[in-house]
Amino acid sequence: MLWIVLFAGVMILYGIVPTVLIRKTNFRIYRKGTQPGMIALTFDDGPDPYYTPRLLDLLKKHQVKATFFVVGKKAKQYPYIVKRMHDEGHEIGMHNYRHISNWFIFPPFLEKGLQKSADIIEQIVGTRPMYYRPPWGHFNLFTPFLQKKYSTVMWTDILGDWNAKIGTMELFNRLKNSLKDGAVIVLHDSGKTFGADELAPEQMLSALELLLKEEEAKNMRWVTITDLLNEQTNKQISSI
Repeated sequence: MLWIVLFAGVMILYGIVPTVLIRKTNFRIYRKGTQPGMIALTFDDGPDPYYTPRLLDLLKKHQVKATFFVVGKKAKQYPYIVKRMHDEGHEIGMHNYRHISNWFIFPPFLEKGLQKSADIIEQIVGTRPMYYRPPWGHFNLFTPFLQKKYSTVMWTDILGDWNAKIGTMELFNRLKNSLKDGAVIVLHDSGKTFGADELAPEQMLSALELLLKEEEAKNMRWVTITDLLNEQTNKQISSI
């Protein structure tokens, strides 16, 4: 019984408290743009050999640029998909080497995993990733030090698309409601992670296709995180 109490106490201090504080204070976090009409569409948990190529086809069809936060181990398994992302003008960030919460990773392993992921991505596309999104948005006591090396990107809207019970039309409605200036929207192009439904990306693709056919969506500028950041920086400079 004592070890359970000790474990819970360590978990609270190491993971839960830092997560709450970092997210509440937005400490070294980027989560929203400021420019009217601009939206960053982001995808976590891939690449997936079945769903990600179909997603890339859809984005290409509608001339939408996105940012992919890839799992390092999957990037190593499917380098041709990561290369295609890059070649088609999408941006690539990191989502840990394995899809594990930072609450359960000790500092040396977290840093080593991100280093390994960055090396893999650089070998595939020739440029080193600048952006990081922790799985489930979980931080720990050590992640503020890593945030000096990588820009941490969170979100304005996370829509629960990993749950297949939501259904295509409900997800479509959630997507429509997320169309706000400067929004950073999270979707998932793989269902093979803990807590996700394996077939959930199927309805994500259907809902996203419905959205991109909407006139309101066509009038938005779908940009990468770098584009969203650059527009914000340029606006700040021009106002000086």
